[in-house]
Amino acid sequence: MVKNRDSRNFNIFGVVAILAALVAVLVGVYMRERQPIQQISFGHFMESLSRGEIAEVTLSDQAHIRFRFEAEGLQYMTNNPRRDTFKEELLLSNVAVLEGAGSINWQLIIILSIVVAAIVFTRRKSNALAPATVAINPAEAIKKYSFADMAGNEEAKESVADVVDFLANPEKYSKYGARMPRGLILHGMPGTGKTLMAKAMAGEAEVPFYAVSGSDFVQMYVGVGAARVRELFKKARASGKAVIFIDEIDALGKKRSNGTSGGNDERDQTLNALLTEMSGFTENEGIVVVAATNRLDTLDDALLRPGRFDRQVEVAMPDINARRQILKLHGENKPIIANLEKWARDTVFFSGAMLEGLINEAAILAAKEGAGHITDNDMERAYYITLAGYEKKDRTTLRQQERRLTAYHEAGHALAAKLVTPENTVAKVTIIPSSKGVGGFCVNIPPEKMYYTKQELEQQIIVHIAGRCAEELVFGSENITTGASNDIEKATRVAKRYIGQYGMCKEVGLLDMRSMGRNANLIQSCKRMMDQLYNDTLQLLSDNQDKLEAIALALLEKETLDEAALDLLIA
Repeated sequence: MVKNRDSRNFNIFGVVAILAALVAVLVGVYMRERQPIQQISFGHFMESLSRGEIAEVTLSDQAHIRFRFEAEGLQYMTNNPRRDTFKEELLLSNVAVLEGAGSINWQLIIILSIVVAAIVFTRRKSNALAPATVAINPAEAIKKYSFADMAGNEEAKESVADVVDFLANPEKYSKYGARMPRGLILHGMPGTGKTLMAKAMAGEAEVPFYAVSGSDFVQMYVGVGAARVRELFKKARASGKAVIFIDEIDALGKKRSNGTSGGNDERDQTLNALLTEMSGFTENEGIVVVAATNRLDTLDDALLRPGRFDRQVEVAMPDINARRQILKLHGENKPIIANLEKWARDTVFFSGAMLEGLINEAAILAAKEGAGHITDNDMERAYYITLAGYEKKDRTTLRQQERRLTAYHEAGHALAAKLVTPENTVAKVTIIPSSKGVGGFCVNIPPEKMYYTKQELEQQIIVHIAGRCAEELVFGSENITTGASNDIEKATRVAKRYIGQYGMCKEVGLLDMRSMGRNANLIQSCKRMMDQLYNDTLQLLSDNQDKLEAIALALLEKETLDEAALDLLIA
């Protein structure tokens, strides 16, 4: 790769040097041509010729000829006599005679310059169109990964274990006539460990690992992406057995348009090349293609059919047991004395990457203080930094009215959470602004669940909009603020799924609105539902306004409350 880069840099420098030399020559010739030339009468010229004062004459078919005197280096010009014996007269007078075309033909020079520039541009474009080497990395750098490096996701491991065994021992399955899956799609939320799963597969099977991104194949010029796909598979076949990993495959594998216009020829050609290469595997060739995506629903159906990506394996968000294992795994080489069991319970909806970031942030905080160990206090600070960012140290610019409004807003969230979702844990409510632009926040941790009931979804919406309801109840409808924008976004998302995905609204019925495009009925149904729940939440807070006042006043005094303090205030 270094050699190719040096050669490419050398070519660029060579092109620049040639163009610079051409420009210098053109400028030099042009400046010489532009120098003023004194014209002398032909009679004066002939007198000087007879006296032997002319040193050199340049003949041409132009209207004037040029000459130089013996004593000067400057050029002069005079009328061209155009007689056949003129050259002979000059030679007999011992004058040097040059044959020239006269003035420079600038049109010819411009044409030649354009031709040279076109050749240079064409060569550079040809280099761009050439199937450049994709950033493929056999054996994943130096480190070998295995399933021991992955905590949790036991179901996903089990789903790919036979593929790993197939790669390691193909003869074991060939006796039964079994065909190795040609491809696997790993799908799930960001940060759940899809890339690590693919690395672990190659490490367990002890085969080369070729990692690329879907965006590596998306190019401006038609045909380049397809050429890179063929090059990738050619390199993998040269290794015998291999795992090809394509991250973010939705960049090149989106559903193709059925229309005749509006398509993307380059992406379609690249996708067709991938499909062809995967179909071209011979039986038990020992190459498996693993792809990862966060959006399985956007992929083309031809990719997902048997014989291409035979399996779709979900790499799910970790449950409490998986979170416990992940925290333990990332804390192995760290001096941690924190209660990981507690943090496994409190990190609902944390992905594996977020859990690793939580441990790392706590380690950074502990290192800054030099305490020698990572404690629960470090984990708690890291937890809230992960959720909301760092606390703002300078709060002198925060106006008292904004602080009071934030207190009632967060008190509304906390009170609604305690009243309508008593099984949830309200771990913390604070009005300290953070570096992420959050004026305050309320941490409401639900229990571990596989499904949510209709009532529980409605309760989620109530908790989301309770902050806005508290603002209206205390300060009036004309003084509500923009602080509820994120709450409204979350509530709308739940309402949309409630009506358009889960079929829980009688008015819309059992319809999946996601496959029906933009739907006015869905919008109207969501609005009616939100209006009803908003009125219910206003009534709930109004009936418990004394508790709302108590929480808000405590927040104004202490800025942060934990669950024990909230329970005491509500009781």
